Amino acid sequence: MSDAQNDAGSHPLSYRFLAGIWAALLALTALTISVARVDLGFFNVVVALGIASLKSALVIFFFMHLKYENRTIKTMVLVAFVVLAICIGLTFSDVGFRR
Repeated sequence: MSDAQNDAGSHPLSYRFLAGIWAALLALTALTISVARVDLGFFNVVVALGIASLKSALVIFFFMHLKYENRTIKTMVLVAFVVLAICIGLTFSDVGFRR
């Protein structure tokens, strides 16, 4: 197998771009810590999960190369995350509105 065939599935990203993604992940982590110190009541969890979702999307799209996959794989991942979000949302609504 030639190097061209081995490299057909790779998507080299520049170190500068990856460092930008890493910096964004660090900034989002700092934002998570800052928001955790503010009392937003029940919305602390919502904000924390929103930031965590954004961070995971960055990792999945760029470090796990989902950005370069075909539509079928992207749809499968999207469906899995929607189902997970629904389950987490139902769990938190149950806990949030329980007396």
